[in-house]
Amino acid sequence: MVAPGPGGRPFDPFDVVDRLAKDYSMLYVVDLDGIEHQEPQLDYLQEISRDLSLWVDGGVRNADQAIDILVAGAHRAVLSSAYLQGPRQLRRAWRLSTELVFELEIVGGHLAPADPGWETRDPMEIARIVRETGPDHLIVSPREDDPEWELVAKVAAGGPTWVDGSFHPRDLPRLAEAHAVGGIFHLDELLTRWNDAAGPEADATTSTSTARDDEN
Repeated sequence: MVAPGPGGRPFDPFDVVDRLAKDYSMLYVVDLDGIEHQEPQLDYLQEISRDLSLWVDGGVRNADQAIDILVAGAHRAVLSSAYLQGPRQLRRAWRLSTELVFELEIVGGHLAPADPGWETRDPMEIARIVRETGPDHLIVSPREDDPEWELVAKVAAGGPTWVDGSFHPRDLPRLAEAHAVGGIFHLDELLTRWNDAAGPEADATTSTSTARDDEN
C-alpha cells in the first residue's frame, strides 16, 4: 500500500522512518512481498532497523524464514496463525530464537483459515498452545470487524497482548479496559496530515510507503 505524498508522488519510506523515530520507538512492518510471494524485503528491513525497533510480519511459514527476518534486523519476527505451518514450526522457531511474537488473525470471531497442523480455529486454544510453547506476546488482529474486546480481554488475561487489524487510536480507552498492553495502528492519517502540512508548494520530489508500515 502506497500513500500519496506532496505533488501526488509517494513518500520516501526512509523519510517516513526518520519522522516516526522522533515520536515512536517501535514500528510494526507488514512486508507484503513476504506475505504474498514469500520474498521478504530483507535489505530494506536491514536499512530501516537502524532507526527504529521493528516487529516484522513477513508471512513467515516456517522457522527458517523467521530467523531470516531477525538476522535482517527485526527486533521480533511476527508468526501468524494465518501463515505459520502449525505448532511444529512454532516449537522449532522458539528453539532457534525467543525474539518472536504471535498474531491471532481473526475473521468473524474465529481464526482466519490456518494451516491444518493447528487442528483448531479456536483463538483461545491457539493462544494456549502458543504461550505453553514459549512466546508470551500475542497480537489479536481482527480483519473485517471492530475488535472484539471480550476476546482481547480473555487473551490478555494469559499474558501481554496487543491489538492490531481494525484497531484505531480512538480505541485506547477500550484497550486499557481489556488490559491489553498496546495497539498497532496504520499510519494513513499521519501521512495525510504530513501531506496537508506540506501544502501545495511542497517539493514534489519529496517522497513514502505507509507504515504500520505496509510495504509493497
